[in-house]
Amino acid sequence: MKTGKNNWLVRGLCGLSLLLSWSLNGAQAQDVSVALTDDMVSATSGFISSLSEPQRSKAVFTFDAEERFNWHFIPRTRQGLPLKELDSAQLEAAMQILRTFLSPAGVSRVEQIRSLELVLRETEVNGRFVRDPDLYFLSVFGTPSREGAWALRFEGHHIAFNWTFAGGAGMASTPHFLGSNPAEVRSGARSGLRVLGAEEDHGRALVMSLNAQQAALAILPGEAPNDIITGNAREVTALEEVGIRYDVLTEEQREMLHRLIEEIASVQPEAIAEARMAKIREQGLENLRFAWIGGTERGAAHYYRIQGPGFLIEYDNTQNDANHIHLVWRDFSGDFGTDLLRQHYDAVANPGDGHVH
Repeated sequence: MKTGKNNWLVRGLCGLSLLLSWSLNGAQAQDVSVALTDDMVSATSGFISSLSEPQRSKAVFTFDAEERFNWHFIPRTRQGLPLKELDSAQLEAAMQILRTFLSPAGVSRVEQIRSLELVLRETEVNGRFVRDPDLYFLSVFGTPSREGAWALRFEGHHIAFNWTFAGGAGMASTPHFLGSNPAEVRSGARSGLRVLGAEEDHGRALVMSLNAQQAALAILPGEAPNDIITGNAREVTALEEVGIRYDVLTEEQREMLHRLIEEIASVQPEAIAEARMAKIREQGLENLRFAWIGGTERGAAHYYRIQGPGFLIEYDNTQNDANHIHLVWRDFSGDFGTDLLRQHYDAVANPGDGHVH
C-alpha cells in the first residue's frame, strides 16, 4: 500500500467497500471482492475438510456461540485448534488460510511475532508462561459460505484477528490486534529485529515533526498508560476527543498520518485495507485526531492513538522498560460484524429487498 504524496487523497472512493458483496468502484472491483470472498470460503472449507473428527470438534463452533466474542491477546488457555496439533498437510491448509486472509506483509508479521516466543523462551528464566510458536489457534464459527453468516478467528499471544461474514451484507475484519515482545530484540541471533518497528517509527516521526503550538495540542500530559485503554473489551465506544485535529496539520504531516494508518491497515489483504481507508475518507478526514502520551525519544515509554468517527487505533509501548508493543484497530459499530449482521438479518426478514438465499 505504498503511495506517493497526495495519492491517498486522490484515490478518493477507489478503494473497495468494507462490504465485500458490493463496491464503490463498479463491477470490476465487485468481481475482485467476490473472488476474495470465494477464496476465503475455499481456504477455510479446505482446512476443515483436512481435519479429523476430534480436531473438527475443537476447531468448529456454531456461529452464535458466545466463544466468538471471547478474544484476547495475552498468553492464556484458548478454545480452538492449535497449530501444534496439525500434521504437515493440515498445517499447509492452515497456512493457506493465513495467506488468503492476510496480505504478504501480514503473514510476515504473524510469523515474526510467533518467532518471538522462542526469543522469550530463551530470555525468561523460570517464566510463568509457556512460550510456544505453535500455540496459535484457528476457530471457525458457522459454515463457510458466500451467503450465510460465519466467522474465522486466528489468535494466540500477541495475535488476534477476527473476520466476520454476514452473507450478502458483506464482511468485517475487526477487532485486529498485533503485539511484539520484545519490541526490539537486543541480544542473540535475532538481535535488531523490530517486528512493529514501522508502526513505532511512523508515529514518532509524526509527533517529532510538530511545531510547539501543534505539540501542545497533540502531546497530552502525564505518563503513558501501561496498556491500550480498550483492552480486550467486546464492544468499544469513542474515547475522549483529544489530540491534534487533521486540519491543524500541514500537508506533509497529513501525509505522514496517512502513511501511519496505511501501515497498520496493510496487514490485511489489499481489498480490505483499501476499504478501511475509503471508509475513513467517507467519514471525513477533518474528523481525524492524533494524540501522543509519554516521551518522544526512542526508548521512552509512549502511547499514541488515532481516532475518527467510526474507528480507533491504539498503540502502547510501556511494558518491559518500554520494549513491548500492543497495537489494536477497533470499529465502533462494526467489530465482530455487528452492523453487517443486523443488515443481513433485516434482509432475511424482508426478502423483498432483493436479498437472495
